[in-house]
Amino acid sequence: MGPGPITVDPRVLRAMSAQLVGQYDPAMTAYMNETQALYREVFRTRNEATVLVDGTSRAGIEAALVSLVHPGDRVLVPVFGRFGHLLREIAERCGAEVHVREVPWGEVFTLEAIEQAVREVRPHLVAMVQGDTSTTMNQPLEGVGEVCHRHGALLYVDCTASLGGNAFEMDAWEVDATTAGLQKCLGGPSGSAPLSLSPRAVAVVDGRRSVEAGLRSDDEDAAPAPVRIRSNYFDLGMVLDYWGEKRLNHHTEATTMLYGARECARLLLEEGIGNSIARHRLHGEAVLAGVQALGLEVFGDVVHKMHNVVAVEIPAGVDGDAVRAELLHDYGIEIGTSFGPLAGRVWRIGSMGYNARKDAVLVTLAALEQVLRRHGARVGAGAGCAAAQEVYA
Repeated sequence: MGPGPITVDPRVLRAMSAQLVGQYDPAMTAYMNETQALYREVFRTRNEATVLVDGTSRAGIEAALVSLVHPGDRVLVPVFGRFGHLLREIAERCGAEVHVREVPWGEVFTLEAIEQAVREVRPHLVAMVQGDTSTTMNQPLEGVGEVCHRHGALLYVDCTASLGGNAFEMDAWEVDATTAGLQKCLGGPSGSAPLSLSPRAVAVVDGRRSVEAGLRSDDEDAAPAPVRIRSNYFDLGMVLDYWGEKRLNHHTEATTMLYGARECARLLLEEGIGNSIARHRLHGEAVLAGVQALGLEVFGDVVHKMHNVVAVEIPAGVDGDAVRAELLHDYGIEIGTSFGPLAGRVWRIGSMGYNARKDAVLVTLAALEQVLRRHGARVGAGAGCAAAQEVYA
């Protein structure tokens, strides 16, 4: 019950137990096509360039940035938590001229602040996190894409922690590139990074596209693009050729992860994206009401909190790590702390994916109450569960 990874949906585990097939077997290429179609619906986009990057969610982030950013390009990163700093780190390693704007952890950016920064920096790319689990904040994105495009910039969004449990509208919000992971609201394991690129983003990738020696046909120019993408594995031009009609060999697809990613998307769409968001909102509200009833102070701007995780201040005089260890050892329940300035200051309690369930929420609140009492905190008997039950009533 932490900020992720979470308990994997048993149906996803079953799907991942299927036997491997060759990467060019007609069944395999059909699975790839089906997975692309499913994730177009998940991301709410018509983008043809919707694929999986084999690796954890960070692999998707790196593939997007290294493929879209030329050395020397200006990149604007609005930072409101630990994972904004990650985008900055990766963009700098891509050779970008990175400009950062920050708000205090626990807050988000206004659209006006983003537009002002875009006017000042004039970036090639704006790179943002939607839901940052380090602070539990959910950055509003409506209007950001329009601002970026009006000023000649692309918009990249990392929606790893938010996708499936919070609204995400790639086309309606004019997002040019997005990446995610399976291990949060999608209810799967880490190891596969769904990714989608708009036609604008594909045009940038096409300008840097190259074909490896040994794969080029006789009529293809042997010379590489003037500025090649600075990674082979994360070269999205090559990845798109692998997933596209050409089926040019690039890597051996992580077949088991593809099975899992396909099942995560299928289950989400079977439930309905709107229903999944409502489910995460309901259980998130129950956790929030429960911890508040236990007398715990919630960190950050609750109005802009993600549905699927809440951060609470560790009470004075309570050993936060000891509480977490006791929850895990005695009850088999994992909750998280955070990073940087919030390390050891807050607990993060998630209710996402397969764990966004009433029984999981109530058991967690009941166990937390018992452990807090043993550690000297004054909490009302049954207060957390009673408040959550009111939400469920």
